[in-house]
Amino acid sequence: MAKYTKEDIFRIVKEENVKYIRLQFTDILGTIKNVEIPVSQLQKALDNKMMFDGSSIEGFVRIEESDMYLYPDLDTFVIFPWTAEKGKVARFICDIYNPDGTPFEGCPRYNLKRVLKQMEELGFTEFNLGPEPEFFLFKLDEKGEPTLELNDNGGYFDLAPTDLGENCRRDIVLELEEMGFEIEASHHEVAPGQHEIDFKYANAVKACDDIQTFKLVVKTVARKHGLHATFMPKPLFGVNGSGMHCNLSLFKNGENAFFDPNGQLQLSETALQFIAGVLKHAPNFTAVTNPTVNSYKRLVPGYEAPCYVAWSARNRSPLIRIPASRGMSTRIEVRSVDPAANPYLAMAVLLAAGLDGIKNKLTPPAPVDRNIYVMTKEERLEEGIVDLPATLAEALENLKSDEVIVNALGKHLFEHFVEAKEIEWDMFRTAVHPWEREQYMSLY
Repeated sequence: MAKYTKEDIFRIVKEENVKYIRLQFTDILGTIKNVEIPVSQLQKALDNKMMFDGSSIEGFVRIEESDMYLYPDLDTFVIFPWTAEKGKVARFICDIYNPDGTPFEGCPRYNLKRVLKQMEELGFTEFNLGPEPEFFLFKLDEKGEPTLELNDNGGYFDLAPTDLGENCRRDIVLELEEMGFEIEASHHEVAPGQHEIDFKYANAVKACDDIQTFKLVVKTVARKHGLHATFMPKPLFGVNGSGMHCNLSLFKNGENAFFDPNGQLQLSETALQFIAGVLKHAPNFTAVTNPTVNSYKRLVPGYEAPCYVAWSARNRSPLIRIPASRGMSTRIEVRSVDPAANPYLAMAVLLAAGLDGIKNKLTPPAPVDRNIYVMTKEERLEEGIVDLPATLAEALENLKSDEVIVNALGKHLFEHFVEAKEIEWDMFRTAVHPWEREQYMSLY
């Protein structure tokens, strides 16, 4: 991550003819919000004096407590390469503060930093995340609205002319690289119209910032190609949904705390305890890592998404897979997370779950190297394999029962998250869907 001083910012803004500054932050649902200011207000912003109405933001505060302050993180400064040459637009990612100068507990980014301090108290110095977000590209209609028409019929690793999204994907990569991303891979995914771009891991806060920036770039560039990019977990029936596999590792003083050349699978005791913690809490953090009604249409057998709580070094059907790399690259891959998740909240609950395993010296069950999808329910029960929640409603009830995960969100975020998601479930539950009319209108 670049390290900037205020003087650096003013110099770059002048040299690059930046005319507008976006002060970005993320609401409780993971949606990017921003306040755009002219560059004449930059000094005020850097002095942490930019105010906004927090009562208008999902899950923030009531109307009588509306004044909030944006504190820009100088190291997140970047110029959007696609903005007009007459006057470029730059951005900062901000933390939210109360008028009395204290951090706002409902700020997802601050909350992740709070959980990271708990990690540091256990002697670890860094929590790294390497995300693998997937997305679909649909064509836009003549009004610029998204259709259900895919832009290609390609499959896994296909090339043009089958993969008509290749040019769009390449432009996304170029824009990301210009903004400082280190892209590791870019390819067509399994489903028609589905794509994946992987970027280099980073510490958890920066990686979550990068996920939010990535989503913004993907949607912006796709629209230039007449396409709509969606990170909806399951936009189409009968094909794979979109996940955001999360590669996680803990470091201590520059060394990977998950690696032990003499351990089981060359994993350290710390890694095994972390795995055990994630498995223990998985049914209860799923409401956060898979936060929409639609998320649970992805978590079903047959489409490569994990729906069973298990781990393995070899097969890809369990919740946790251990990639083959060892040494400094030793990591665990949590495969259930989807790209609709608020990344700051998702990382807070995943880290808290893993740390609980370390604090309580938990032991994971034996790895499952069979294809879980072909096992019977009785075979799964014999192996101690439980299911992830089948609906958002079930996931929310699980969440409420887990003190570790509730504490990882903090009182404010927990209460507002559950409230928003219970409203979402109730709207879905009471709506009449096309499937019901197709099944019942003629029959009854």
